[in-house]
Amino acid sequence: MWVLEQVVFFSLEHRLSDYLINQHYLKDSIKITITHEAIANDLGSSREVISRMLKRFEKDNLIEMGRGYIKIIDIKGLNLLSK
Repeated sequence: MWVLEQVVFFSLEHRLSDYLINQHYLKDSIKITITHEAIANDLGSSREVISRMLKRFEKDNLIEMGRGYIKIIDIKGLNLLSK
């Protein structure tokens, strides 16, 4: 039910930035070890769409991506997107 509510009421940009912020606080680290596929499953989206959105976040210097991890560079920028 929560995923359906998120899909209906919030944009993917908002949900993804909120997801990354939550993972940052849960793991207490700026480096999150996770795959695009796992994020897509958690958010009810496809891996391709998540990869595209993460690439955009990387281009905007909000995150840095590597094989199997995402490093948060600008938490304040992500917070602005999740509002």
